[in-house]
Amino acid sequence: MITETINPVTHDLGQFQVRRVLPSRSRTMVGPFIFVDQFGPATMDLGAGMDVRPHPHINLATVTWLFGGEHAGAIEHRDSLGTFSTIRPGTVNLMTAGKGIVHSERSPADERDKGARLYGMQTWLALPDGQEEIDPAFEAVSDLPLIEDGGTRATIIMGSLWGASAPTTTHAQTIYAEINLAPGGSLPIDNSADERAVMLVGGEATLDGTALEPYTLHILAPGATMRLSSASGGKVMLLGGEAFATKRHVWWNFVSSDRERINQAKHDWSEGRFPVVPGDAEEFIPLPEVAKTVSYL
Repeated sequence: MITETINPVTHDLGQFQVRRVLPSRSRTMVGPFIFVDQFGPATMDLGAGMDVRPHPHINLATVTWLFGGEHAGAIEHRDSLGTFSTIRPGTVNLMTAGKGIVHSERSPADERDKGARLYGMQTWLALPDGQEEIDPAFEAVSDLPLIEDGGTRATIIMGSLWGASAPTTTHAQTIYAEINLAPGGSLPIDNSADERAVMLVGGEATLDGTALEPYTLHILAPGATMRLSSASGGKVMLLGGEAFATKRHVWWNFVSSDRERINQAKHDWSEGRFPVVPGDAEEFIPLPEVAKTVSYL
């Protein structure tokens, strides 16, 4: 049973679109997921690319996941830990901000030369109580379980589903998967997580016979056993996990259970107290005058 639907707010950035479903007016989180963006599919003009200048985060973890296929692209990630990672389909990039981190995301030069492509997801996970101020960290994980069942292939990005577990670090109980349904394919949705949602990001699919609207977040009833199906093929994201008992606040790129911690982070960024990003220290995104959620991506 679908208990709620959240339509995306679409931002047209000229070369590509970003569709945001969380946070929304009606709901802030699904499990630990407090921010959900879907971008693409898009192929940019020759020489163009994504350029997200260095910007800060606290008390959260970012998860970047790119889709394969004809629109498969790449993103170069740099952060203040000294990490340099080229994000490609099949590898999940998990950046834990904890007490504070700065990063940038840009299209690689070879992608720009042929027309940079973008198609994927970026999500934020709120860190649980007692872990918000942990040390920042980064990992890129490609050894992810692949579940195959007839006309279905599901990659477990985080957590445990269908009897298999991803090695990706989780700070709170989390489920996250990309499900690819071939024509006539179907798959049951695990009912163990406190909160769950699905998003159709390509093709078509139904959930217990109800058609899923593209790029809309469909919130599932707790404990309900449901089945995804597709007549002609589709790509669906499944996400969720444990419900948080303590409210989280979001302002720009900052998430915290403590508003004063966010105010401190705002002041620290304005005063240049966050660390710089090696290899990308010439530019940065200034603190906005009006509260808003994140710069793209």
